[in-house]
Amino acid sequence: MLDNLVLGFSAFADPLVLVGLLVGAFLGYLIGAIPGLGPSLGVALLIPFTYSLDPLVSIVTLIALYAAAEYGGAISAILLNSPGTAAAVATSWDGFPLTQQGKAGVALNVSIISSGIGIFVSTILLFLTAVPLSEMALSFGPTAYFGLALVGLSLVSSFSTGSPLKGAVAMGIGLGLATIGLDAQTGVPRFSYSPEFFEGLPLVPVLLGLYALSEVIFMIEEGPSAKTKSMAMSGLLVVPVKTFMTLKWHLMRSSIMGYIIGVIPGAGASIASFVSYGVAKRTSKKPEMFGKGSLEGICASESANNAAVSGALSPLLALGIPGSPTTAIMIGALMIHGIQPGPLLFTMSPEIPYTIFASLWVSVPLMILIGLLGARFWAKVSDIPRPMVAAIVAAISLIGSYASENSVFPVMITLAFGILGYIFRKLDIPLAPIILALVLGEMLETNFRRALLISNGEMDIFYTSPITLILLTIAVLSFALPAISALRSWNKRKAFHDEE
Repeated sequence: MLDNLVLGFSAFADPLVLVGLLVGAFLGYLIGAIPGLGPSLGVALLIPFTYSLDPLVSIVTLIALYAAAEYGGAISAILLNSPGTAAAVATSWDGFPLTQQGKAGVALNVSIISSGIGIFVSTILLFLTAVPLSEMALSFGPTAYFGLALVGLSLVSSFSTGSPLKGAVAMGIGLGLATIGLDAQTGVPRFSYSPEFFEGLPLVPVLLGLYALSEVIFMIEEGPSAKTKSMAMSGLLVVPVKTFMTLKWHLMRSSIMGYIIGVIPGAGASIASFVSYGVAKRTSKKPEMFGKGSLEGICASESANNAAVSGALSPLLALGIPGSPTTAIMIGALMIHGIQPGPLLFTMSPEIPYTIFASLWVSVPLMILIGLLGARFWAKVSDIPRPMVAAIVAAISLIGSYASENSVFPVMITLAFGILGYIFRKLDIPLAPIILALVLGEMLETNFRRALLISNGEMDIFYTSPITLILLTIAVLSFALPAISALRSWNKRKAFHDEE
């Protein structure tokens, strides 16, 4: 294990890997600081630009962007009370009051260093847990992989911010889209009305359409937003070490909690941030300061939401199941470079996961430095007029989709899914379950049919393996519990109306 970790750090002997890390961190801050964008859209936009790069350089760049964008949302949250990401909402509760008190620099300093500590601690946990998890998964057969894919799909309700039913509808749409193309076993075209569809829907144009172009349409619909004015900053580099010593237990606890919550598929940085903030308030000696400018609240929120980044990478690398919407997009990026995430990744291509571990550690001092020195610039980014942001995002999306195959066909796919994404969002149908089902659909179908071939069509094969039984039970419960909860809520509402 340590030899492979040395292999991961040795990747930085290539200057391009280090450049990729710096570029990813810079772009991540840029995207995270603009309210309404975020890591998912940032990763989707960057993927087309990584086609010609070495896989290691590409993955390091995308990971750095993911981590930096998760922090970048705190900048506008602290300075403008306008969180760039959902995970930065809790940060704004104490960050903006400090800005109003003339302590914006102090708030930014604490948030940036807390983010770095969160990433550092959680990467240690990722290093210690991902490899044993992948070794356990190496014993999986087709039935277990089918159960694993089903568990991933059953967690669709976790990716759904609204109705579980709408999450299920989104999953159905994604599974339907996953069937487009040539049948893997018979070679028969399915829903393929032209040869361009024989290889299935191109993932990157679909991602760019659903996430980036649909956001552009919303920006156009909203029109120019009101101008905001960045606050003055002071004390950016002068927070004493003793301040962080008083926060050390909050930092450690929140980092561990953020990692654990991040491992749960669908939980993500937002939940990690809110839960950690709540725990910090309950355990604080000064709970009355929360919401009025508490440094404990800022450090708890920021260390947890950044630790969730490493947590979300654990099931992605070890099992091939995304832990967040952003890592669902990341799976597509890995596959484009011929890398199949999952248990075999650690034995077939160990340089990939261990370089990711190394890059997360190396990125900590670099991201802290970029964040502190560039804070005044990041604050101005959120003042860019929305029409200009819309034009830039649209141009990058269409150019990126064309570059994916040097063809107009992906551009048409991007435009079509941009409109679909806009309609889905208007109907409150979540986009992440569509991507999750599109990514896991092939794994689900292929292993189901492979298992039936092995058993000559007998379904008993799914009940004889203890691992498969456990996974199928988890999947059934994950599907059933949200449905039962929704049914109970409906019954309560019905009873209330009947009483009236």
